[in-house]
Amino acid sequence: MKFVRFGPPGQEKPGLIDAAGAVRDLSGQVPDISGDVLSAAGLVRLAAIDPQTLPLVAEPVRFGPPVADTRQFIAIGLNFADHAAETGQAAPSEPIIFTKAVSCIQGPDDDVRKPRLSTKMDWEVELGIVIGARASYVAKDQAMDYVAGFCVVDDLSERQFQMERGPTWDRGKGCETFGPVGPWLVTKDEIADVQNLDMWLDVNGKRMQTGNTKTMIFDCATIVSYLSEFMVLLPGDIITTGTPPGVGMGMNPQVWLNEGDVVELGIEKLGRQRHKVIAWNEGR
Repeated sequence: MKFVRFGPPGQEKPGLIDAAGAVRDLSGQVPDISGDVLSAAGLVRLAAIDPQTLPLVAEPVRFGPPVADTRQFIAIGLNFADHAAETGQAAPSEPIIFTKAVSCIQGPDDDVRKPRLSTKMDWEVELGIVIGARASYVAKDQAMDYVAGFCVVDDLSERQFQMERGPTWDRGKGCETFGPVGPWLVTKDEIADVQNLDMWLDVNGKRMQTGNTKTMIFDCATIVSYLSEFMVLLPGDIITTGTPPGVGMGMNPQVWLNEGDVVELGIEKLGRQRHKVIAWNEGR
């Protein structure tokens, strides 16, 4: 199944994508795509619904983030061997963990704001894991039982905030709009091998990132198991798992996002995003 949330910001309704690619309204079946809806039992119940019996949503549709009420937005750094190489850093021996503020989560095609005083705004196409059940001290061979599905994330970053203003990365990762998620939450049964998905990202029509999840240093099961040693993972939590090479910071000379730039990105089977960079105070 491919779940979506559609409608104006803050007023999104739950939906799903039918076999023809149309949006169907799920609001008569569930209050939102969160909590119990993402449990194994909840997904089985929704899978039994014939999409043709659900109201058809008229185009055009604005997609919001496909998961509601996310309480933790957790990220893994330097998790692609080829990306670590382009940054000149050794591959980590254990996953590097940081957090993105949940307040930065937004729809996949919404404008992104260049922060005030930003000089080094960067892009990162990433695979997102959506948790479907409470996970604590989970063994690697059972970790995927706690996963509801997957999505596309753009882990937008402000590198000057991240790298030059103290020892922690978080200040450059959670700026307003720095977490476009979606368009879909694709349930894991639709993905035969999550460790072999093509990834790409363009800036102003120029290909910047080309990669595949097979070059992840720590695979999805390892990440979920590892994180569950240090925190309780909750239904609706999003884990963004690292990026392939081609980020602006890794180029020579380095390239940064500016107002007016358009970023497009996608992952095989998980959909695509498109967002324009605007000034931090535009439209306020």
